[in-house]
Amino acid sequence: MTDQAEDWLDEDGYPTDAALKRITEWPWNDILAMLVFARALWHWPSYWTQDGDKLSIATGGWSGNESIVVALRKNVGFWAMTWESSHRSGLYVFDLKRARALEKSKEVES
Repeated sequence: MTDQAEDWLDEDGYPTDAALKRITEWPWNDILAMLVFARALWHWPSYWTQDGDKLSIATGGWSGNESIVVALRKNVGFWAMTWESSHRSGLYVFDLKRARALEKSKEVES
C-alpha cells in the first residue's frame, strides 16, 4: 500500500483495518505525521480544525471517523501526550504543544 488516502479506505470510504492498525501503532515520537495521515482518512475534513496548538475533531456521528478516534485512543503515546477533553456529540480536543516540542527536539538532534 502507498500513503495515498484512497489506498487506506475501503470501497465505502471507511478506513481499513490496516489503516486503523497503522494509527494505533504509529511511533509516539512522530505524532504530527500520524495526524496528517489520520486527517487524510477523515470523512468530513471540515470537522477537523486547528487553532494554534489546539486540534478539535468531531466525528459527526460517522462510524468511520469514530473508528479513527478509537485507533487514536489506542495509541497510548499520542493520547497521553495530547488529549485535553472529550465531549458529547463526538468532539475531541487535543493540545499539540508537547508534540510540537518533540518535533523541534528531533530537528535539533539531526
